[in-house]
Amino acid sequence: MTDLPFIRSAAVQTAHEKGAPVVALESTIITHGMPYPQNLEMARKVEAKVRAGGATPATIAVLDGILHIGLEDAQLEALAQTRGAAKLSRADLAVCMASGKTGATTVAATMIAANLAGISVFATGGIGGVHRGAEESFDISADLQELAQTAVTVVAAGAKAILDVPKTLEVLETLGVPVIAFGQDQMPAFWSAQSALKAPLRLDHPKDIARAHQMRGALGLPGGQLIANPIPSDAEIPRAEMDPVIERALGDALAHGITGKSVTPYLLQRVFELTEGRSLTANIALVLNNAALGAQIACELADISD
Repeated sequence: MTDLPFIRSAAVQTAHEKGAPVVALESTIITHGMPYPQNLEMARKVEAKVRAGGATPATIAVLDGILHIGLEDAQLEALAQTRGAAKLSRADLAVCMASGKTGATTVAATMIAANLAGISVFATGGIGGVHRGAEESFDISADLQELAQTAVTVVAAGAKAILDVPKTLEVLETLGVPVIAFGQDQMPAFWSAQSALKAPLRLDHPKDIARAHQMRGALGLPGGQLIANPIPSDAEIPRAEMDPVIERALGDALAHGITGKSVTPYLLQRVFELTEGRSLTANIALVLNNAALGAQIACELADISD
């Protein structure tokens, strides 16, 4: 342990000292996304995808109160088998560390840790956002405020499609967060490559995304940028097929009185059941796709910084 409130893995430490590209990865997808050993297999595949793109993966988690920026393989395997790990966002991170507990980082907590460790790019599945019915529940993910204040470029397949995506985009616009679709004019819809929504911005090359990140810093603008990367077409579930599934899952949640933090895991599990597992297959494909793009952006940023 150093005077900093985290430790880097050996590979991440080496990359940091060399100024080599690093891509942050969250850990709630491991602890709360799927059972062991499938979660470990997926985590290793995502890290391998980052390495194949020329960058070093840094899976972030709190283990026994210590914030780890990058996990050794034995730590990754142990986390994949951990039961009852806390799900950490901005509000929970410090308490978990101070209490000596173990927790997995969400988008917001991963951004905080990445920025603290000097990592500019983070690849994930989808961000949180404004929940449907938020005008009554006020259920809005901390991910949106984090994007507004923490200078990390987040590569995701858009907001999770179970959310109120138009309201999510409105909040991001209000907060001054650039929402940039990669290679297309439409916003992706998580499991689907296209939505009915036009993206606020579009960039077609990782180098341009890296330049935009650097320019925000030069201008002194707070916050990061959201790169909405569409799922590969051969892995997507078309929107016309997914929309009725999502509506049914939302109706089931309402009928069963599911509220608060239980809503998202319930809906994702219900969508998994209604699609007979296809949603999870698509989810893995989009995470791998985002990891590949994240590595390209990180490499371009490293080149610009040289």
